Amino acid sequence: MSQPSKPYRRVIRHVTTGFAAVLVFLALILPDQITRLPPGNHWYTALARIPVEGLIAGAVLLLTPQRGRRWLAAGLGILLGALTVVKLIDIGFFWVLARRFDPVLDWTLFDDGYNFLGDSIGRAGAAGVAAGAILLVVLLVAGMTWAMARLTAVAVGHRRVAWSGLGTATAAWVALFLGSTQLIGGIPVAAHAAADLAQDTALALPKDLADKRKFTQEALNDAYRDRPGSQLLTALRGKDVVISFIESYGRDAVENPAFNGSVLTALAGGDQKLAEAGFAARSGFLTSSTAGGGSWLAHSTFLSGMWVNNESRYRSLMATDRLTLTKTFRTAGYRTVGVEPGVIYAWPEGQFYGYDQVYDKAALNYHGPQFSWSPMPDQYALSQFQKFEYGKPGRGPLLAEITLTSSHTPWAPVPTMLDWDQLGDGSVYGPQARTTNPKEVWKDDSKIKTEYARSIAYSVDSLIDWATTYGDDNLVMVFLGDHQPAPVVVGQNATHDVPITIVAKDPKVFDRITSWGWTSSVKPAPNAPVWPMNTFRDRFLAAFGPEGDPH
Repeated sequence: MSQPSKPYRRVIRHVTTGFAAVLVFLALILPDQITRLPPGNHWYTALARIPVEGLIAGAVLLLTPQRGRRWLAAGLGILLGALTVVKLIDIGFFWVLARRFDPVLDWTLFDDGYNFLGDSIGRAGAAGVAAGAILLVVLLVAGMTWAMARLTAVAVGHRRVAWSGLGTATAAWVALFLGSTQLIGGIPVAAHAAADLAQDTALALPKDLADKRKFTQEALNDAYRDRPGSQLLTALRGKDVVISFIESYGRDAVENPAFNGSVLTALAGGDQKLAEAGFAARSGFLTSSTAGGGSWLAHSTFLSGMWVNNESRYRSLMATDRLTLTKTFRTAGYRTVGVEPGVIYAWPEGQFYGYDQVYDKAALNYHGPQFSWSPMPDQYALSQFQKFEYGKPGRGPLLAEITLTSSHTPWAPVPTMLDWDQLGDGSVYGPQARTTNPKEVWKDDSKIKTEYARSIAYSVDSLIDWATTYGDDNLVMVFLGDHQPAPVVVGQNATHDVPITIVAKDPKVFDRITSWGWTSSVKPAPNAPVWPMNTFRDRFLAAFGPEGDPH
């Protein structure tokens, strides 16, 4: 009775062995970026690779005594499963943040990712995605462990064939490696991607610790650290300075013809409005320390003059007494305020930056609807700044840092401009918050790009309309992007550049920065200078301090 079942069992064994081999092979050769696959219709050629890790593991397992072989196979399976999970996370990070996942520093970003999904597809959908991701991790690790055990058992049962196959494949790998043989797109056939990933992951902690020590020492090396207030920002005496970050306002917003139409319209209109109100503008580019997200890294880079491109550097910076641009103004006798509509919890960073007053979401007293991630429209945040600070009679010189959030992902719905005297407590925005469903936008790549551009245009309109409506002769406004948007908008190969603009009525302000070579417009020209974002603090302090006095 048992004879008829034998062919069936043989087929099952062959199928499961083949599945285990494919699973391990794919885990070893697939890259951590989709863009590293061969281009166009040639992606399948990536399968024509020989992973050296598989050859080494196979030889070690065959040489290991039976007693320890099972545990070694299980350990290698767990390791390969964990590396595959890291590889999948890397793919996600490159898609959203245009960089690799740091296994030491980046765990806090998963909470931001979950909130982003909630804004884009709803809380139920986000919970489903999170549950699916956890299940996938478990299945990958368990499946890879089973696959390694299965392949090991088959290899041990057919030692002669296994050694012959390993010898042939090893000889081929060496020849291909020495010959630098590559697939279409420059991908080496002699693969060692899993070993590289394992090395990078294992070395992450010591690298991060070494970088932390070096960064902390650099933060203490500050030429402006002990300079008295009387020798700081002397050319801006009597001026009010507003520094504003526009979320996700990247270079592509002004230069990418696939979606920049609405932004160009806003910038052209902004130039006209500013000129009619007696203002002029100069613009250039800065290279941000981040892309796709991590606004706080860019803010701290810009304001501290330090290159802050990861969480370790950010936390290290917050523990120092580094002289920030905002703290410099306070030292020079200014009242310093931060308008932070995106801050909804305690924010000790405000003390580090040197603010006398922080207006977070609660302090801005908004009673309208939330626009996806953005707690309130930019125009409303600016109107409250006008009410609480800039419009107060008899006040002293003011430095304000205002973070505009309406252009934060998922870029829908986008508010529209209203008359300033209509805003009230924000309730008027009720109908606008129901105009666009983010879930529908994120089903269509073209809609994502269109809504992104519309949100940037709205932020620019809000800021320029505030300046031309309320700004006086002593206003100096600096506005810039914090980073480029996610690669879903700009692609994987976009620069990290962001526009920066200075607006003022007093021509003496621009006399101080003539040597910068910036464009005479709110839109920087394609050949406008590009500086690392961390260099702006010192350039600004030099231009408007005693060093910038005419000689």
